[in-house]
Amino acid sequence: MPSSATNTLASTIKLNNGVQMPRLHLGVYMTSGRECSNAVSYALEEGYRAIDSAEWYANEAEVGSSMRKFLSSQEQLKREDLWFTTKLKSNVSYNDTRRKIQQSIKECGLGYIDLYLLHSPYGGRSRRLECWRAVEDAIADGEVRAGGVSNFGVKHLQELLDSNPKIVPAVNQVEVHPFNTREDITYFCRDHSIVIEAYAPLARALRTKHPKIVELSKKYNCSWAQLMVKWSLQHGYVPLPKSVNKDRIISNAAVDSFEIEADDLKAMDGLDEVLVTDWDPTDAD
Repeated sequence: MPSSATNTLASTIKLNNGVQMPRLHLGVYMTSGRECSNAVSYALEEGYRAIDSAEWYANEAEVGSSMRKFLSSQEQLKREDLWFTTKLKSNVSYNDTRRKIQQSIKECGLGYIDLYLLHSPYGGRSRRLECWRAVEDAIADGEVRAGGVSNFGVKHLQELLDSNPKIVPAVNQVEVHPFNTREDITYFCRDHSIVIEAYAPLARALRTKHPKIVELSKKYNCSWAQLMVKWSLQHGYVPLPKSVNKDRIISNAAVDSFEIEADDLKAMDGLDEVLVTDWDPTDAD
């Protein structure tokens, strides 16, 4: 369960391996160069402590550089106070995954990876399980603190659990927001102590004018984005709002002044229209 801290940016959630992970992460999907570096710097300066990157995003170096620069300017903070997530682009083999993990560590320059995810279930059963074994061994070797998956459907998660893994995934990162609630996946993960990380928690701004979102934003005196971040947090998820705009990065995390009432939370749950804003590999073979 989420910690009881009232400051969202200072709050953590306990993973199934006992590690405490920040409740709110900055997403850096499709950002690069100075734009990415600046966004990470803005976020860290404003109190964010977790950044979500990926091999696929080709910005691990920019993220790592900004995180290291921030740490060098802070006497009170250490490497372990920040959280760096990255992901395996393709499920190829055990050896390839071990190489890619070491490559990501070198790219970011942070010494180790806090959370390493299989970015998708593509590649088939045998490759998925082989690549997961590589993540397990990377954890054992101290290269990674926690391992997880992304875009895994219930069948992929069940397949992995049925393989009697040495380590159960700590996280499943999937698209989750009021317009795509994915209750099949979120309930399964809850029942197996797998934390849901919600990517595209703002539905990529595709439903900002929805009458219910407008109504509740006015009721709680918040922005539409703050409302959707709060919905995610109150469900126990870890949202990854993405922005490169300093004001929006700050605003997206300013959600401590209100709580969505139970009836309104339920009404937002009812907005589900299976809105996929990017890709959906959760039914992959």
